Amino acid sequence: MPNLFGQTLEQLQELCLHEGFPKFTAMQLCDWMYKKRVTDFDSMTNLSLKIRARLGELGTVGRSLPVDCQTSVDGTKKYLFHTGTQASPSATVNVGDHDYIESVFIPTSDRATLCISCQKGCKMGCSFCVTGRQGFHGSLSASDILNQLFSIPESQRLTNVVFMGMGEPMDNYEAVRQSLEVLTSSWGLAWSPQRITVSTVGIIPSLRRLLDETRCHVAVSLHNAVPAERERLMPVERAYPISDVVALLRQYDWHGQRRISFEYIMFRGINDDIAHAAALLNLLRGLPCRVNLIRFHTSPDMPYRTSSDQAIDSFSSYLNSHGITCTLRASRGEDIMAACGLLAGKMKDSEKRI
Repeated sequence: MPNLFGQTLEQLQELCLHEGFPKFTAMQLCDWMYKKRVTDFDSMTNLSLKIRARLGELGTVGRSLPVDCQTSVDGTKKYLFHTGTQASPSATVNVGDHDYIESVFIPTSDRATLCISCQKGCKMGCSFCVTGRQGFHGSLSASDILNQLFSIPESQRLTNVVFMGMGEPMDNYEAVRQSLEVLTSSWGLAWSPQRITVSTVGIIPSLRRLLDETRCHVAVSLHNAVPAERERLMPVERAYPISDVVALLRQYDWHGQRRISFEYIMFRGINDDIAHAAALLNLLRGLPCRVNLIRFHTSPDMPYRTSSDQAIDSFSSYLNSHGITCTLRASRGEDIMAACGLLAGKMKDSEKRI
């Protein structure tokens, strides 16, 4: 049996039917796991001893605490989670062990946001991304995705969650959709979808499903509106051109509560002049959206540098003056490699024990 944690009400009802449990047991399990947040069957006191014993035979709830935490000077925290077979307390973790993922807690004056991962590494191969450079080592289950949100000390005070950590959410759509169902359903956390933003490089089939099946905010990683130049940064452009992604987005209503935004990392001398701003304006003209400019965070062995303040200001002013809302995202957690594109999911020390 997979972990119970992360399963939907329908999946738990199927389990109860198979095991001969009363149907309402599924709702009780949801209440204990998602509302009361218990981590073991013995604590589920309104379940019979027989049911609890049987559940214990089948498996575990499936929650696990982070194995490491780093805190930035700005209050940002980067958490490390183990996602494979749980190691023993005396196990030595190798730096090359890819069963680890990272998530980032970002506190501000009015929000407490968690940036969560959905894969170990990434297939997309974006040339500027540390996660992408480590390759792809597997997708996370809904249990692994949700565990990041439920198991940090700040869990109860979270106001928002963004699927912008390691991996491409639309390349692991079923697990992402399942985790969104737990987050937003009345039997789960009952969050408003407007508290959730899902990012994507633009995998059109899964993006269409996300748009049809959820009401969450969407953030598209764009970074260059000139197709040939975007392809050099992001190989996904070959399979799913950004023009086709935007054409899909234009089919939906963005005047209500759901928002669409575009992420645009500023690379010095590559995508930051007025010609690039004009290309971006031409691509997005008439689409109710926001462009989030992001300073590039330098990492080892990468040739890119962030744009100058003057270039960023000129780029932003051009878009704003032509009707595209454009803002510069504040950089958080750069000193602990927790900023955009820097997550690697590796232990700091090969001798560190979990």
